[in-house]
Amino acid sequence: MNYADIKKVDVANGPGVRVSLFVSGCTHRCRECFNPETWDFDYGQPFGQAEVETIISFLDRDHIRGLSLLGGEPFEPENQRPVLELVRQVRKRLPEKTIWCYSGYLFEELAANQVGTHSRSLLEELDILVDGPFVLEQKDLGLRFRGSSNQRIIDVPASLKSGAACFSSEMEAP
Repeated sequence: MNYADIKKVDVANGPGVRVSLFVSGCTHRCRECFNPETWDFDYGQPFGQAEVETIISFLDRDHIRGLSLLGGEPFEPENQRPVLELVRQVRKRLPEKTIWCYSGYLFEELAANQVGTHSRSLLEELDILVDGPFVLEQKDLGLRFRGSSNQRIIDVPASLKSGAACFSSEMEAP
């Protein structure tokens, strides 16, 4: 897997001050995507254990609330294993940090393990999933932590427990 960027300080992609990883590779190709260069799986730099250590060192500060995963598409089958390894290391070493993930795939697809080999396992490591592709016709700059009104902010543990998408208190249901 390649990555486009690691942001040491991000206040736009989840609550509080966060560290964000922008992975490379996305097959959704949403019209007017804010990050089209990340569609290319070869864009950016190779992601490995050195980058995991960098992210963990950035996260290991009291003022950092958690990690946000964006792209590109973290749930692309090609990206799932390295992203899963990252979040497992974050969970083990910094269990108090929250993990958010933005995906063009839907919670229901991921929970049913319909996207690649590790989608359910990766989903089980998340606190919040912002799901659904960006839809230009539903773009709304007034929405918190999402770009279009079709996207949902999902409380992943509650959703997995109930078997249906449960919305986070970070949003009102669409």
